[in-house]
Amino acid sequence: MKFDRMVAVRNNKTVYRSGDLCYKVFDETFSKANILNEALNLARVEETGLKIPKLHEVGIIDDRWTIVYEFVEGKTLSQLIAEDPENKSKYLHRLVDVQMEINSKTCPLLTKHTDKMKRKIAETNFDDTTKYELNVRLESMPKHNKLLHGDLTPSNVIITPDDEAFIIDWSHATQGNASADAARTYLTFWLKGDIEGAEEYLDIFCEKSGTPKKYVQKWMSIVAASQSVKGSEKEAEFLKNWVNIAEYQ
Repeated sequence: MKFDRMVAVRNNKTVYRSGDLCYKVFDETFSKANILNEALNLARVEETGLKIPKLHEVGIIDDRWTIVYEFVEGKTLSQLIAEDPENKSKYLHRLVDVQMEINSKTCPLLTKHTDKMKRKIAETNFDDTTKYELNVRLESMPKHNKLLHGDLTPSNVIITPDDEAFIIDWSHATQGNASADAARTYLTFWLKGDIEGAEEYLDIFCEKSGTPKKYVQKWMSIVAASQSVKGSEKEAEFLKNWVNIAEYQ
């Protein structure tokens, strides 16, 4: 199949545009179960009424598993920040506003975030004592059922010409504690070397949500541990340091 243009390239997948549709094409190394789960997440989140690209179909195109969804015209918040760095704070506020809207929804059929974290901790190569301490901390955190994006970064929010915000990439969506999602976003800024952005983002999130910063910080070691099982070796080592410096209580 011929596509109009390439939209994005990420690990193990490439996104193309053809007319009013996007085609996320996965390579042969990508798990079929994960592809189908991502499509199911998209369908379930669509039912919440959030502005997201509508799912059209899942199938095999040119021997590759592909998710087909609505194309959304606009620029990502990361593009807007790059083009207009002086107004970065404004775009970070917009990111948190989007996050507040996501967290205001529930999606009962999604995987529970706590269950996902337990599986990820088990997959790490930490010693048994560290895994135990991580699980103790996880069990001590309040259990919520809010919709979580799982990777809410400026690159996953598209602002349309009409100034509407559409949220993309729901492959990591779960239900749980909103502060865990905030910890994930915070660590993503750090991984990209934007420490100032990370701190400003966290300040804005805590102010808008009325959440004490220490509460979000308690999630850092748990989220860092879960993220350390994937990505590059350099990223994994960085995330492990977050686990090692954590204060277990």
